[in-house]
Amino acid sequence: QVQLVESGGGLVQAGGSLRLSCAASTRTFSSYSMGWFRQAPGKERDFVGHISWYGERTYYADSVKGRFTISRDNAKNSVYLQMNRLKPEDTAVYYCPARNYENPTSWEYDYWGQGTQVTVSS
Repeated sequence: QVQLVESGGGLVQAGGSLRLSCAASTRTFSSYSMGWFRQAPGKERDFVGHISWYGERTYYADSVKGRFTISRDNAKNSVYLQMNRLKPEDTAVYYCPARNYENPTSWEYDYWGQGTQVTVSS
């Protein structure tokens, strides 16, 4: 079991940047691959990106590729989402789920945090 707490959300103008953080409460953080998802009001939760156990592989949704970057620091039990050139359509609650296996053909996760709100004004 791992508990996840997202932070760093807020209100930003279009074109601006935000860095989200996700802290995991586990002694074996490096055994979890991590994702980022987002859910806008009235819409389904969408995949944003994924990072492998040691950060050697990352994957991104086309909608954020080139603007968002996922990284992790296993010594700090944390994963990050750097968001640049934000757009109003990036407005959503952002989640960082975890799973204790690696499978680049699937974006299903076992553990979820409560999310953090990101609002991008035009």
